[in-house]
Amino acid sequence: MSTETEKKSILRGGQFLVKETACEEIFTLEDLSEEQRMMRDSTNEFADRELWANWERFEKKDYAFTEACMKKAGELGLLSVAVPEAFGGMGMGFVSTMLVCDYISGVTGSFSTAFGAHTGIGTMPITLYGTEEQKQKYVPKLATGEWFGAYCLTEPGAGSDANSGKTKAVLSEDGKYYSITGQKMWISNAGFCQLFIVFARIGDDKNITGFIVENDPENGITLGEEEKKLGIHSSSTRQVFFNETKVPVENMLSERGNGFKIAMNALNIGRIKLAAACLEAQRRVADEAVKYAKERVQFKTPIINFGAVKAKIARIAVNAYAGESASYRAAKNIEDRIHLRLADGNSLQEAELKGVEEYAIECSLLKVAVSEDLQISADEGLQVFGGMGFSAEAPMESAWRDARISRIYEGTNEINRMLAVGMLVKKAMKGHVDLLGPATAVGEELMGIPSFDTPDFSETLAQEKDLIKRMKKVFLMVTGSAVKKYGPELEKHQQLLLAAADILIEIYMAESTVLRTEKNVKRFGEDKQAIQIAMAQVYVYEAVDIIIQKAKEAILVFAEGDEQKMLLMGLKRFTKYQEYPNVAKLREQIADNVAAENGYYFDTI
Repeated sequence: MSTETEKKSILRGGQFLVKETACEEIFTLEDLSEEQRMMRDSTNEFADRELWANWERFEKKDYAFTEACMKKAGELGLLSVAVPEAFGGMGMGFVSTMLVCDYISGVTGSFSTAFGAHTGIGTMPITLYGTEEQKQKYVPKLATGEWFGAYCLTEPGAGSDANSGKTKAVLSEDGKYYSITGQKMWISNAGFCQLFIVFARIGDDKNITGFIVENDPENGITLGEEEKKLGIHSSSTRQVFFNETKVPVENMLSERGNGFKIAMNALNIGRIKLAAACLEAQRRVADEAVKYAKERVQFKTPIINFGAVKAKIARIAVNAYAGESASYRAAKNIEDRIHLRLADGNSLQEAELKGVEEYAIECSLLKVAVSEDLQISADEGLQVFGGMGFSAEAPMESAWRDARISRIYEGTNEINRMLAVGMLVKKAMKGHVDLLGPATAVGEELMGIPSFDTPDFSETLAQEKDLIKRMKKVFLMVTGSAVKKYGPELEKHQQLLLAAADILIEIYMAESTVLRTEKNVKRFGEDKQAIQIAMAQVYVYEAVDIIIQKAKEAILVFAEGDEQKMLLMGLKRFTKYQEYPNVAKLREQIADNVAAENGYYFDTI
């Protein structure tokens, strides 16, 4: 297949909304190569042996233990998966880096945070933006775990508004170094890192600049005490103070004023990696909830037999399955886009940056969806344990606390919701995603006479696929009408954007879940995918309910009178079921199957 043909078959970021995707075109966990399966299994073995066996130590603020585990991960090569071979890494593809991030992150948020901060924002900015000399000097040490990295962006007055930081970088009179002065906070790995990626402003520059700063206490660097946190107890989190810290001019990262761009691109990659980091945590919650529910006897029967408990087990499993489906779909899209850019002659640096940037919308959607599903799953798992779940002697208590930070990391979920819709609208304005044509068609459909033909839903998941098409019409109807009314002022209506984002999230997650299941039905047979079909049906059913609620909220923000009535009637038409599934029965089937397998197993084929 030619590069041009491949380009046409790979959807651009955001195009999932307006173009139909065949199930054969998406990547699923069942498509992993033998090498990737081995990587997954070895990562899982490390997590079981070094992390899960010692999960209680992570709750005792044992920062030295976290560092020791990171060193062991480095010795096994797990810190170097995404690092190019030229700098001592494995140079593996984006899907493989997602796999390692996924399976190494499920036991404890403390280690997950240390791992993510080091391999992502601590190392990646140098591999993507550093000069050849910078990469040769620092990346091999970071790849092996000889050195650990940290990322200094957030300040007391600069959180979501990252470019408003006050940290200053002043060039020396001889032009040989910059003196950096300022305060950074919430710095993961600060207590044991050897290197900081620091963002500071030079003079009155509009944008901040990035620097590579070695951690030397004798060079004006001091650390605050370890922060007292709700969760991630053994993740070293400190304030870092720079007082005229001298940084050689050759340690400027990329160009002057390019720091904000570095920070934003690092966040794009960090968002999808954070989604991956939330997946194994959900699987382990499912495993522990099933194990406890089978052992806990009340009213002379194991509580796994109670419908209320089954509903919780099913909810955890369905969310994990949907998260896997969407995360690895997007990861492979990114990997394919990187390969296309390399084939076109882009450098590895440019190919990776542009490949991820292309799917920034999906990265934001996934970050929100999977982090919130993790919180739901941890909450349901804790509830299955009852009073024991509230005890620090059981793993659910720490899982529930650790999950909470995921909704704040890599840009709050509120910021990411608004970013996703904003980026989609901007792509439409640039002509990268045709929203106007489909939105106009939906408007004309609303004005026309609805069809009263009974559709044929005899094929597996046919009704769900039809519903997803109509979910897309809901988004186009709501967003198209809102853009028409507000134009450039749309970004000021945050509650409207939040509601629109939730519709977009459910579309992407539901479609990914159905496409994965459809693909596997075709190759493995319907009888072997019965539970996966049930999970897809449950997810779509719940997605429809969310979309009805959020679309109604959005319509009531901007529409009145006849327009409001027309839009609400359209919402009803586009979310109508021909035949409702028996959701309670499906949930019981899912829970019974997961219990029979002693936990979540849908990722192990």
